[in-house]
Amino acid sequence: MSELNILEMEQGNNSHGKIEIAPEVIEVIAGIAASEVEGVSGMRGNFATGVVERLGKKNHGKGVKVELTESGIIIDVYCLMKFGVSIPAVAGKIQENIRQALINMTALDPEEVNIHIVGVHFDTPKQEPVIEEEV
Repeated sequence: MSELNILEMEQGNNSHGKIEIAPEVIEVIAGIAASEVEGVSGMRGNFATGVVERLGKKNHGKGVKVELTESGIIIDVYCLMKFGVSIPAVAGKIQENIRQALINMTALDPEEVNIHIVGVHFDTPKQEPVIEEEV
């Protein structure tokens, strides 16, 4: 790992040059992988990401924090669950999906993938307008 918080990959005896991956790339990969899991209602963002999304730009890294440590990569995911799902089962699927996506796309295996459930989303049925009939 370099001083600029960029992860350097070692590819053995490769004379083509070095490969560096920014933590933001890992955040995006983890965010997309987490949101693909059935049972996840959304990811937690902050006020700025909410404003940016309202202006039309999707932030795929929201709700994901990546920390590069000496022991490895630690990923914290903050998400909302749909009401009625098994939280431990969905959280396990999120962890596995993120781990597989990172291994497939970057050849990196994270040290930890921590899932933080910050809320439950209830589906509220849309109420149809009441039409009064004349008698």
